[in-house]
Amino acid sequence: MAKKYEEELKSIEEINEVFKRLTPEQLVYLKQNYEILRFRKNEMVYTEGDTPTHIYCVAKGKVKIFKRGVGNRTQIMRMVGPSESFAYRAMFAEENFVTCATAFEPTVIYSIPREVIRNLIAHNADLAWHFIHKLSVDLGIADARAVSLTQKHIRGRLAESLIFLRDSYGYEEDGATISIYLSREDLASMSNMTTSNAIRTLSQFCVDKILAMDGRKIKIIDEDQLRRISKIG
Repeated sequence: MAKKYEEELKSIEEINEVFKRLTPEQLVYLKQNYEILRFRKNEMVYTEGDTPTHIYCVAKGKVKIFKRGVGNRTQIMRMVGPSESFAYRAMFAEENFVTCATAFEPTVIYSIPREVIRNLIAHNADLAWHFIHKLSVDLGIADARAVSLTQKHIRGRLAESLIFLRDSYGYEEDGATISIYLSREDLASMSNMTTSNAIRTLSQFCVDKILAMDGRKIKIIDEDQLRRISKIG
């Protein structure tokens, strides 16, 4: 079952180098127990309230992590791309998911059972340290984002989201276009603002020659200025 799409993918340790920390025997154990799952665009991976049973690692595509708020309004928490893992916080906390996850585009995911990860961590200090480090980094990012999304002005929030996307996914071959295409609604959700405010702010950034846009493609013309706006809020 797990091997159905394996010929199309890199091995799990090539996708996510954290698994190179495993011994040969542990790697064999992992490969005997994971599954490879495919999701269509907008298909749910998990939803709020579900009980975590697996850790996921993205092999291809992207996953949107979001939370529903008042009036069913969604707040995008982060985007997860190839080689990144997710769904581990709730598993380690032994609580149900407080977010939802959906495929942002056609996506292939390695699905590793909770018991397998626990067994590997129990016998591999390097792997345990990786997850401690990852959770600590995530907490720092969450703390910083909480302040930014509540205290920065609209321009600063949107600039920060664009810089976050640029730092996470890089540029395309032209060295300027962010290598992920989000709708105006998704950008607004990431930045804790209405869609209309996001559209107006993007338009002003274009007038100021900070950005150029072509549909969902966003090209950063003046990255230094965008970072300054992000920092001053």
